[in-house]
Amino acid sequence: MAFEPPRRLIRALGETAPAAEGEDWLARLPEAAERAVARRGLSAERVQVPGGRSSLVVLVRAADGSPAVLKLAPRRARPESERVALAHWGGRGAVQLREEDGDAVEDGVLLLERLHPDVSVRSLPEAKALLEAAGTLRRLWVEPPAGHPFETVAERTGRQAEAMRAGAAVDAEVAPLVDVALGAREELLAAPPEARLLHGTFRQSKVLAGERMPWLAVGPDPVVGETAFDLARLVRDRVEDLIAQPSGATTTRRRVKRLAESLEVDQERLRGWTLFRAVESGVRARRVGREKDAELLLEFAGWL
Repeated sequence: MAFEPPRRLIRALGETAPAAEGEDWLARLPEAAERAVARRGLSAERVQVPGGRSSLVVLVRAADGSPAVLKLAPRRARPESERVALAHWGGRGAVQLREEDGDAVEDGVLLLERLHPDVSVRSLPEAKALLEAAGTLRRLWVEPPAGHPFETVAERTGRQAEAMRAGAAVDAEVAPLVDVALGAREELLAAPPEARLLHGTFRQSKVLAGERMPWLAVGPDPVVGETAFDLARLVRDRVEDLIAQPSGATTTRRRVKRLAESLEVDQERLRGWTLFRAVESGVRARRVGREKDAELLLEFAGWL
């Protein structure tokens, strides 16, 4: 079969990767997918569409007929960190690795348990979706493995802060919000609570229906730090719906309070990281020309 990358993946790589790097990986992708399928004795069913923004996802069957997923990602998406995190979680709250001890490991290639790729927790009513997503996230917050390869929250947000400053320097409209977000980051990092292994990019669409558990997380970009950082991305889920509500600002503040209480996270720290992550995403969206997304995110950040 043809392993053509979905348009969503091509577009996302164009926004996040240097042009030559993204084009080179995409050009090699069909051959890499064919090699990975053959090497494992798999039979490919189809490429998942629209798929993810950082990887090619292929629905496959193992030699024994059992369903699985083959995932191929470029180095910049940190697939080896994902492998280590999934192995550490061991299926508790997250999709399981199908790789076994002694299997040949290829850079950027993961063989995973197959979930129901078209059924995410986002399909549930909003209140139920938040409850199920939060419960899934809680299971992932564990001690990181010894000698882990993961970035810390301080390191990741440090890189993001540099890009935010550069954006503010050429865009006076976002400069005030960037200043507030960077100030919040400095305060939060001054006295962080106990560090845990975090999903890193958690949201409702990253929680899929499974067989052995009702809901399981996929697609982590693992990072080590405080739990409020992980929960912050969930606060702004369905941001377009929040913006459309006359009571959007009140609903957002209520959501911060409810999520903080349900997961025993400090409410002010959650508010601070939600602000930082929303401004960072808004500035990045504006930088790559996604103006509508930028407007939504920056308006949302202004409510915090």
